Amino acid sequence: MNRDGLPPPAVGSTFPTTWWTLVIAAADSGRPEARSALESLCETYWYPLYAYVRRRGYPADQAQDLTQEFFVRVMEGRYLDRADREKGRFRAFILTSLKFFLSDESDRSRAQKRGGGRLLSFEMSSGEARYQREPAHDETPERIFERRWALSVLERVVDRLRSEFVQHGRVEHFDRLKSFLLAQSDTSYAALAAEMGKSEGALKVAVHRLRKRYRDLFRQEIAETRADGEDVESEIRHLASALTRR
Repeated sequence: MNRDGLPPPAVGSTFPTTWWTLVIAAADSGRPEARSALESLCETYWYPLYAYVRRRGYPADQAQDLTQEFFVRVMEGRYLDRADREKGRFRAFILTSLKFFLSDESDRSRAQKRGGGRLLSFEMSSGEARYQREPAHDETPERIFERRWALSVLERVVDRLRSEFVQHGRVEHFDRLKSFLLAQSDTSYAALAAEMGKSEGALKVAVHRLRKRYRDLFRQEIAETRADGEDVESEIRHLASALTRR
């Protein structure tokens, strides 16, 4: 713990390797740890795909079944031949693969309830409630996917940052500072400093370091959703554009 009450950066990454390696390794029945890591990655990013399927016109129950079945197939090592043409981005790979999956009538007709009996450990039951809160205007499936993907990245980074504080018993500290992460908080520095028993200057330093750690984790998250770990800046620009387009 440093003098500002911030935990030291976590050692290593939540995902020990790139998504590309995970997809390959997860298809090997002798690598359960890879399947578990890939499933965790899919758990983070399932909703943008569910929203895409729904916006394509599928009813809620069928969209849930198809999304679940699709992830099962990804973890079986399907669609790997499509990765190279997508330049290594997990986002592009997963959407192109989903389109391929949906266009296959035999996949659609064979999809059974909850992934043909092969369950994933995470639930998608909240998907429809979230989808009903999407804008009602006629937005394309691709646009809704891109925006929700970008938001999922941000949510994942906040979760990773919070986990570092949890590991060091400082979750309350994080919960007080997190409002300063992405926007100016309604609470003033002076008021929060007094509440936390800090000087205003010390609080500003703590917030600065929190934001820096957030940026580091954000870049790390982007790098982990690329096969080669390169071209992080272009992916950041793409996600920013997805969030600001109207």
